[in-house]
Amino acid sequence: MAINSVSTSSNSIVQSLLDMRAQFDDLQRQLSTGQKSSTYAGLGSGRGLAVSLNSQMSTMTAFDNSIDMIDTRLKLAQTSLDGMSTIGNQMKALVVQGGANSGNASSAQLTAQSSLQQLLGLLNAQAGGRYLFSGRATDQPAVETYDHIVNGDGARAGLKQLIDERAQADLGASGLGRLTVGGTASSVTLDEDAGPFGFKLASASSSLSNATVSGPTGSPANLTVNFTGQPSDGDTLTVRFDLPDGTSANLTLTATTQSPPGANQFTIGGSTAATVTNLQGALSTALSSLASSSLKAASAVTASNDFFSADLSNPPQRVAGPPFDTATAMTAGTTANTVVWYTGDAGTDPARGTATTRIDPALVVSYGARANETGLRTMVQNVATLAAVTLSPSDPNLSNFTAALSQRIGTGLSGAPGQQSVTDIEAELAGVQTTMASVKGRHAQTAATLGDMLQQISGVSNEDVGAQILTLQTRMQASMQTTAMLYQLSLVKFI
Repeated sequence: MAINSVSTSSNSIVQSLLDMRAQFDDLQRQLSTGQKSSTYAGLGSGRGLAVSLNSQMSTMTAFDNSIDMIDTRLKLAQTSLDGMSTIGNQMKALVVQGGANSGNASSAQLTAQSSLQQLLGLLNAQAGGRYLFSGRATDQPAVETYDHIVNGDGARAGLKQLIDERAQADLGASGLGRLTVGGTASSVTLDEDAGPFGFKLASASSSLSNATVSGPTGSPANLTVNFTGQPSDGDTLTVRFDLPDGTSANLTLTATTQSPPGANQFTIGGSTAATVTNLQGALSTALSSLASSSLKAASAVTASNDFFSADLSNPPQRVAGPPFDTATAMTAGTTANTVVWYTGDAGTDPARGTATTRIDPALVVSYGARANETGLRTMVQNVATLAAVTLSPSDPNLSNFTAALSQRIGTGLSGAPGQQSVTDIEAELAGVQTTMASVKGRHAQTAATLGDMLQQISGVSNEDVGAQILTLQTRMQASMQTTAMLYQLSLVKFI
């Protein structure tokens, strides 16, 4: 029988010790990491499933990171929208309660100017270097500065100048709203001016005795009141005018025997010719007052609407002039001569679609916004109108003008039925936030399930590993003792 040498046997024992030491190190690694292997190869037949599970979990982590990033942007956007909504409500309360009328006009305008600066600042909000209300143009501010919008920028006209030019065009050189009062010894005529400016004759009604009203007819329209005798005290003539902003105004003149007559009255003279002359004078005076109040307010709103309906690809419409008080047409401004208030993405597609992100394999959310959306533009436009109009304390029609303007601004801030509001935008973005929160919760549940499956494949039981370490230590101790007897070594020396 062959007998192995001591050297050969001891070498085998040493190799066994080295293998056990490697196994011991691996078990210690398993105990500290909780993983069977540091590589997929060590997982055996379960390595393919482990790779797939880890890939799914990594994908969900990436989606969750996107959700967190979008949520931060939406929270900042919602903060801006909340601020704008508050400002809008405060301004609406101010004008509805008469804060922009008569003696409070200057104070109300100061409030509007301050509010406009705040609105523009909120619209230029950023998150991580991205402008939130610029649509796809996230690298540039959404709106121009307050000073440029209101006062212009060098050769580029601002809102204040456009309002002034439109007022000149609508009131006309005579201040009668581009109407001409004329007639004969027995008739009074009222003629429109050509072009889109000033009063437009809509209708007329009369209770005047011995008089007939013809028109308005023709283009430009004209109206004629023919007298065959004297009217009676208390008889009236009412003319309704269409205004540039789509509203209308009524003017009623009443015949009286008093001389001088009161406001919106005309004196019945000693003859038909004298009465006609008195009616012509009263009509001119009343038209001047109405033009300086209701027409001027409508003119300011119209100019403001032209200004804020524009973008970089479609600059504002302006009165073709100078001279402006005899102008007969509008003309397109340019970016060289007119400030464009909105400087962001000017696309015609839905604003939400300007920023989209996939937050789940089957779900993409849209959360973009543009400062020129109807709800935002309308608020800025109405506040800016009050901020930019010229209020002269010496104007005898200031009270009527501010009252007419306040009514229009209050209506504009309230919004038309079905028209988008700031609250609508907030609701849409809140819906995106709710969706993301739901998806993130679902991801958490899915990740927990996948994690359990992965743990079963690649994880270890600390109790089992601990027991294996103790068993291995015992075996190593026994082997070391044998080896020590052969080499006169100790476990301490070996380690």
